[in-house]
Amino acid sequence: MAATCDSLATLTLPGTTITTAQAVPAGSFSPPGGQPIKDLPAFCRVAGVLKPTADSDIQFEVWLPTSGWNGKFQGIGNGGFAGAINFSGLGVAVSHGYATASTDTGHHAGVTDGAWALAHREKVIDFGYRAIHETTEKAKSIIHAFYGEQPKHSYFSSCSNGGRQALMEAQRYPADYDGIIAGAPANFWTHLLTGGLWNAQATTSDPASYIPSSKIPAIESAALAACDALDGVKDGVIDDPSRCQFDPAVLLCSGPESNTCLTQPQITALKKIYSGPRNTKGEQLFPGYSTGGETGFNGWQGWISGNAPAKSIQFAFANQFFQNMVYDDAAWDYHTFDIDRSPKIADDKVAGILNATDPDLKRFQKRGGKLIVYHGWSDAAIPPLNAINYYQSVVSKMGAKEAAGFVRLYMVPGMQHCSGGPGPNVFGQSSVAEKDPQHDMSAALELWVEKGTAPAEIIATKYKGDTPATGVLRTRPLCAYPLVAQWKGNGSSDDAANFACVKPAAAQTK
Repeated sequence: MAATCDSLATLTLPGTTITTAQAVPAGSFSPPGGQPIKDLPAFCRVAGVLKPTADSDIQFEVWLPTSGWNGKFQGIGNGGFAGAINFSGLGVAVSHGYATASTDTGHHAGVTDGAWALAHREKVIDFGYRAIHETTEKAKSIIHAFYGEQPKHSYFSSCSNGGRQALMEAQRYPADYDGIIAGAPANFWTHLLTGGLWNAQATTSDPASYIPSSKIPAIESAALAACDALDGVKDGVIDDPSRCQFDPAVLLCSGPESNTCLTQPQITALKKIYSGPRNTKGEQLFPGYSTGGETGFNGWQGWISGNAPAKSIQFAFANQFFQNMVYDDAAWDYHTFDIDRSPKIADDKVAGILNATDPDLKRFQKRGGKLIVYHGWSDAAIPPLNAINYYQSVVSKMGAKEAAGFVRLYMVPGMQHCSGGPGPNVFGQSSVAEKDPQHDMSAALELWVEKGTAPAEIIATKYKGDTPATGVLRTRPLCAYPLVAQWKGNGSSDDAANFACVKPAAAQTK
């Protein structure tokens, strides 16, 4: 028998304290400490605390549609260091008929604040993997109690750290979700943030090396001049930066320094950013950043340059990580970071907690799980080649035929971190299915899980001013890796119908 919403306050679950069980009427709802969310359906709101260890304090919320439940569960992820429940994600999911859950992953803090982790290893574990799993299990128990049945299908879709959470679920807890979308995954956490300090040292160890945001447009223009036309369409987007042979030396100032050129120390720093961190033996520790799409705050201005040396978003994450999770020293100075020693210290201490790099997805595959990974080629937060590296590790481990049955990778030309950028960047990568599977990655995943129809190309849309109300600027197919979109040579290059998904070699010889 299904329970009333109020009665869920007395539900007993292991290690769980339910603090709120309230029926919320349709309309606007103001979550604790959050902005009002408008136009919500009536739902049952359950909030509580999970304490799997003495040092755990995992806040969570489960929202359940009072009527019109679609029979599905949607887990909601977190960006950055988390630290807050994703109420907006809950609102989107419940509005589309999903029962849904979110967690702060065990601490209250700003998204770039890692101070909570200092000397709290159990909290790091909660953040790393335990909080999402515990919340998922408890949410399913609450769903069963409220509706009298388990969800028919469970999904998880998130980006960045949320993409790391997504892959962690597939690897550690393959029974939690039937379908998973991992966007721009920060899954190789220790080496991603190694790269953050590599970039910081490259641009600040010598003050003359710092590249101010005012010079980023010149960098992008030079990269586009070198590589925009490689795909046969000159549109301000480098479709496949891995083919781009851009030499930053072309930007060397021949006269007085200006925003249209770089000094030699700046060129040296730029080459390091593009190359990625390497130890003194020359071994690659993590990929570098791709050419193209450098402008805009969601590009290099916010993530890499910042408004001043060592003031970027990337630096904030990397510095907080090494201070609070690796060296346990809030006063640790990033200038002492050593490319040969520091990454190994980080790996030895927390790779087993934070990295989601295991390519063995046999348990997830065996129970019918489906995984879609996507990454924007112009991502300035997480190097896009990382997603390709992980996908290829899965193919190598599982075999190409086996992998093709349950995993897809979509590289998105011109998209920055999770969204935005000069290329088509809207393709239903949000947490719930809203449109048809050809234009909506979430709908494509659900069709794959529920009907066995594997996704092929997915149409991405670029809106004018990145605002749907202003109309469509361009559409372009996203091709399942390693295929790439090739213009057929006829018709508008702004229309996805005039492209075909082909092997990269075919695209290069056309």
